[in-house]
Amino acid sequence: MSHEENPEFFKGRGAQVNTHNKFLKNKYVLEHIEGLDEQLLENTHTQLFEENPKKIVSESNSPDLSHMFSINPYQGCEHGCIYCYARNSHEYYGFSAGLDFERKIIVKRNAPELLEKYFNKKGYEPVPIVLSGNTDCYQPIERKLKITRGLLEVFLKYRNPVSIITKNNVVLRDIDILSEMAGMNLAHVNISITTLNESLRQKLEPRTVTGMGRLAVIQKLSEKGIPCRVMVAPIIPGLNSSEIPDIIKAAADRGALSAGFTIVRLNGSIAEIFTDWVHKAFPERADKVLNMIKACHNGQLNDSDFGRRMSGDGHVAQSIHQLYRMACVRFLSGREMPPYDLSLFTPKGGKQTSMF
Repeated sequence: MSHEENPEFFKGRGAQVNTHNKFLKNKYVLEHIEGLDEQLLENTHTQLFEENPKKIVSESNSPDLSHMFSINPYQGCEHGCIYCYARNSHEYYGFSAGLDFERKIIVKRNAPELLEKYFNKKGYEPVPIVLSGNTDCYQPIERKLKITRGLLEVFLKYRNPVSIITKNNVVLRDIDILSEMAGMNLAHVNISITTLNESLRQKLEPRTVTGMGRLAVIQKLSEKGIPCRVMVAPIIPGLNSSEIPDIIKAAADRGALSAGFTIVRLNGSIAEIFTDWVHKAFPERADKVLNMIKACHNGQLNDSDFGRRMSGDGHVAQSIHQLYRMACVRFLSGREMPPYDLSLFTPKGGKQTSMF
C-alpha cells in the first residue's frame, strides 16, 4: 500500500505523530478519550512563538564539529524533513520533536542586534559563522520576518565571513548582499539536496523546494560569483543512496565547487518518528531501510559516537563512501571553495593600527 492509499498518512507534514517529550511528566493522547462525545481538536496551523535570547552565537566543542560557530534565528522548522536531527532540540522548549517541531516555530527577532553586540565584544577575533547550524535560516516564515536578511546586513557591515546552509530558494532574495560579500571572499552557500526524485521529496521533505528548484538556486548563485557547495545529506540507505552520483553531477553542471554528505542517524525521538513514518510512507520496504540504517551504526538506529555518528561504518556505509568519492573525483575534480578573508573585519570603533 502506498502512502497515497494509506488513510493513516498525514499529508503535508513530515512527522506523522507527536512523540512524548522526555522532559515533561504529563502527556495527552487523542485516542480512547473517556467522557468526550467529540474528537479532541488540535490547532494544525503553524504557530509562531517569540523568544528574546540574551545571546545568539553558539559554539560547538564536539570533536567532529570543533569550534564551529553558528546562529539559528529560528527553532523548529516548517520544512518538515522527517530525518532532521534538530527535532530533538524542540523538546528543550517543552514541545514535541514530532509535529510540534513543524508547527510551533520559535523566532528570535532580536538576532541581528545581538550579532552586532557580539562583533563589538572586547577581544573578538573574526571567525566564519554558520547560519542554520540547527534549523534552516530560510524556512518559509523568513519571507515575511526577514531576520536572516537582517543578520546578513550585519555580517556585511562588519566584514565578517558567513556560511549558509539551506534548502530553500528564499536565499535568492538576498543575492545582492551575498554577491557583495562573495566579492570579498566573505560568503559560502551550502545547498542541501537529498533527492531529485520528486515523489520521494514530497514524502521526505514535504514543505521544501523541489530538487530541481535547488539546482536552479546553485546555478543562479554561481552565476553571481557566490561559491556554492552541494550537501548530499543525509544519505538514507535504501531510499536515496543510489542518487549520490546524479545529484553531484547535476550540481557540478550548475556551478557547484564542492560537495559534502552525511549518513542519517536517528537519535532520541527521531528514531520513533522516522520508524513510524517509513512504515506508513514505504510499508513494503520499511524493514529493509531500517536494517540498512542499523548496519551503518553498529546495529543501532541511533549513534552518538564522535567521528562515526555522521559518517557511519560497516559495509553499507563503506559502499556509500566509495560512491560519494567516485562522484566527487569524476564531477568536481580541480574545484574547491575559496578560502575566507578574515583580514577585512572592522569593528564599530574601526581597526586598531599598529605602532610598529
